[in-house]
Amino acid sequence: MGPLDAIWHLGNLFLPALALGALAAALAKLLWRRELAPVAWARLAWPAAAAAALVTVAGLVVFGRDGRMATYAAMVCACAITLWWRGFGPGR
Repeated sequence: MGPLDAIWHLGNLFLPALALGALAAALAKLLWRRELAPVAWARLAWPAAAAAALVTVAGLVVFGRDGRMATYAAMVCACAITLWWRGFGPGR
């Protein structure tokens, strides 16, 4: 595998986590517009994406490959908990 292939593999590994964090933060800002008005989108999106990326790596270590449904379910849970923490919880 060449360096370009390695970059594409890493990009495709973390793309679902980044997309989930960005989309979940945007939807949270849309649904709870008044409550989350003082919180910037990036302040919600980056930690949520980072939590989902950590779960992706943990799923790769635990299951030996990526793309398992359990990993995706854990990504959604980690993203939701992080959004709650940054938007409504003590981390606000």
